[in-house]
Amino acid sequence: VVGGGMVAHRFVEAMRDRDSDGRHEITVLAEEPRPPYDRVALTSYFTGRDPQELNLGADELWADPLVTLKKNTAVASIDRTAMTVTTRCGATYGYDHLVLATGSYAAVPPVEGSDLRGCFVYRTLDDVADLRGYVEQLRRDRPGRTVRGAVIGGGLLGLEAAAGLLDLGAEATILDVAEFLLCTQMDREGGLAVNSLMREQGLDVQCSSYIQGVELDEQENVIGVNVADGPGPEAVVRRLEADMVILGVGIRPRSGLARRSGFHLDPRGGVVVDEACRTSVAHVWAIGEVAHILGQTWGLVGPANKM
Repeated sequence: VVGGGMVAHRFVEAMRDRDSDGRHEITVLAEEPRPPYDRVALTSYFTGRDPQELNLGADELWADPLVTLKKNTAVASIDRTAMTVTTRCGATYGYDHLVLATGSYAAVPPVEGSDLRGCFVYRTLDDVADLRGYVEQLRRDRPGRTVRGAVIGGGLLGLEAAAGLLDLGAEATILDVAEFLLCTQMDREGGLAVNSLMREQGLDVQCSSYIQGVELDEQENVIGVNVADGPGPEAVVRRLEADMVILGVGIRPRSGLARRSGFHLDPRGGVVVDEACRTSVAHVWAIGEVAHILGQTWGLVGPANKM
């Protein structure tokens, strides 16, 4: 199994439950330096929750002699003929069946300044730890002043990030180009209700807002974002003060490994699979957010687990 996220954990758990005869040995190659953990509960890490509490899988699962979890192990290539994978460190693993569970990565919009210190994505425990540490640093450097964060994106990731800022005692503004939050999950009436609900929770919600760039001071510290009220050149641009920016505009399938290895991909990046999650390559399956199934790439853990 290439990937050590929530779907990889669910796959290993299901395989061991069904394999009563012990016919399958499973090796999980996880890129992160920790076992699979609950990304849905990332926000709780803002408030000081021990990251080990987010770990998925009972101790018995990872101690099972038929299960091997390799952490800090990123796969660099797949040899389809030899049926092996090779890691970035040069280790080679053979397989009879290969499961791609590489998940997704945080999308970064083409906003000037988004790659500088003070701008964050929201995807992994390390992302959250970096974000929390930055808020604490701002508090030390500017005692008595409230930290202000601008969250770009009004989807699930954006809402989680904004809620995390509130948990840290910071102010949070959500900026989204749509008329209402959760525009891909809700109709207009439901989305406008979510707007109201988020404002009641203490969030500043500014929809129909188009980010033009991140504003920095002479030391390249974030001091604001420039926001337009429309997409065209006639739009009015205003400045929103902010000490940090979180990019929560969505996710993209992590299909680079499959692309380099000659798999059939959807134009939007997911690994195309059939209803049984078989890829275009024999003996290889893809599950979770990297898989493009039934004409769609799912970015939610519920549908991914059903694969």
